[in-house]
Amino acid sequence: MTTNARHTRPLPLRAHTATRPLLAALVATLSLLALAPAAQARERHTSFTGAAGRTATRDVSRSQGDVHSSTTGPYGRSMSRNVDRSATGTSASMTGPNGNTATRTTTRTDTGSTTEVSGANGGSASVTVTR
Repeated sequence: MTTNARHTRPLPLRAHTATRPLLAALVATLSLLALAPAAQARERHTSFTGAAGRTATRDVSRSQGDVHSSTTGPYGRSMSRNVDRSATGTSASMTGPNGNTATRTTTRTDTGSTTEVSGANGGSASVTVTR
């Protein structure tokens, strides 16, 4: 604090006056974030046309960590991928153009996780991780 000869009380230092606009911006941003709605689902559709005039398409949908996508190639063959996430685990499946499906499932607990996979040709495996 400094004093002024005309005043008997101390005058405050102005060292932190530059932070006031930053503080105001921070408060405004935090209040807007508190009012913002939950994340919305996002969808995307993309088409590709090659030099021969054939088209491939891809559709993707995302919502709260889940992803669902499908792709159709230029000859009409398609594949899909679905991933569902939660606090207790993740489940994913992929289906190829020949119709075979591969899956992966992970289950989480307080003590670790277990992942099981099964291949498109019938093979399977699992692993458990302990914390």
